[in-house]
Amino acid sequence: MKTIRMTALSVALLMSFEAASAQTPGGQDQSKEIQALRARVEELEKEARARKAAAAEAAQGAAAQERELNRQMVKTDALETAQETNGYKALKLSGYIEPVFIYNQRQNRAGFQFLNQQSDGYAYDTSFMGSAVLDLLKETDSGTQWHLTLSPNRGAGSVMDGKSIIQEASVSIPLDSPARRLIAGQIPDWSGYEYQQPTLNPLTSHNLLYDFTAPVSFVGIGLDVKVDKWWIRSALANANTPIRKANERSPSWAFRIDYAKGEFVGFGFASLLGKQPNLNTGSNTMAYLTELDGFFTRGDLTLQGQIAIGGQRQGAITPDDDGTWHDSRWVGVSGLFGYMLTPRLQALVRADYIQNDSHGGGLFGTTGLSKVNADGTISYGYDGRNGIGPDVRDDVSRGANRYAITAGLKYAFDKATTLKVEYRLDGADRAVFNDAKSGDVKKTNSLLIASLVVAF
Repeated sequence: MKTIRMTALSVALLMSFEAASAQTPGGQDQSKEIQALRARVEELEKEARARKAAAAEAAQGAAAQERELNRQMVKTDALETAQETNGYKALKLSGYIEPVFIYNQRQNRAGFQFLNQQSDGYAYDTSFMGSAVLDLLKETDSGTQWHLTLSPNRGAGSVMDGKSIIQEASVSIPLDSPARRLIAGQIPDWSGYEYQQPTLNPLTSHNLLYDFTAPVSFVGIGLDVKVDKWWIRSALANANTPIRKANERSPSWAFRIDYAKGEFVGFGFASLLGKQPNLNTGSNTMAYLTELDGFFTRGDLTLQGQIAIGGQRQGAITPDDDGTWHDSRWVGVSGLFGYMLTPRLQALVRADYIQNDSHGGGLFGTTGLSKVNADGTISYGYDGRNGIGPDVRDDVSRGANRYAITAGLKYAFDKATTLKVEYRLDGADRAVFNDAKSGDVKKTNSLLIASLVVAF
């Protein structure tokens, strides 16, 4: 408005000057100057009108933007309210599938393996391979974490009772700080350097210590504490069972402590002490498990290792001639070497060994292979699928010492897809592997395994 008023005043003045100039000498030149000024005034008026129109348009645009912003805010608030009302707030959903192809020399079988039931029990050539998992993690406003992992036929639940699809069902409740928590529910075993999940395990199969010297899961209550570089977990729990049976009253004590020296080096120690099922005696007997593991990762190089010691009272496979059961005991070691050949391709070698020759052998959960009959005679047994126990044709008092050597490749096709292939040679210093083709018993078994892991 100020510009318009100034323009009108300018026009009036020009008109006065023009009238005056017409009556004075030299008025023609002055008239030309006045006309030029008039043209300039008209130009300024056009610019003023254009600026006013642009300002009006900008104001309309700002009003439209404000209306759209308000609409989006209302929509966002509605979505957040619906998400919180439906329980989706702070909910993380993930999972993976892992179809596996396997060739087993002694079983004389080759084919795909995926979500099959393990009616013949846990074995190193099936274990948790060929799984499909759905993982749900929910955190409330108070910081409580709720974790449910479903794994049909391939989770800890399928080992614990043969039917459950629950891999993990746990809660983690902060106490005086988020670093100190109360944990409860079904929690997968935390010992060793290997993980069950194929997204975290570089090879498809697992090492011998993972398969035969440790539990698969705990059901109980405990503490989870993190202090600086230390991480401590401890629980009173049932090991490998969701419920205690009649006349069973003693829980097990499980413990793990980790120390991260830095980003590339770390150590861990885990133990289990408590009464475990013993099919030799028909009652629970005391068992102990201890292990030390560590890792070193720097650049293209990965090194991991583990030492395990354990035993169980009256848990040996072979009894004395009078039917007396001996204690089982074992010592094992496992190491893994990995090297990135390219940013996507990793070469892997793993070596395992378990000394288990005392009284026919016997590892965690391998009781009941031999029987003392009612007439006092003994039926000697062994695990011909996994290569555990004595050579019953030779010396039943001496168990087989087991080893395994695995070489493989892991290729990251993309962020969600991984291809793996491995050759594994399992052996023993006794003939303890049943050969399905010949009906004989051998000292070695070969596996060829390939798997596809797709995660989201």
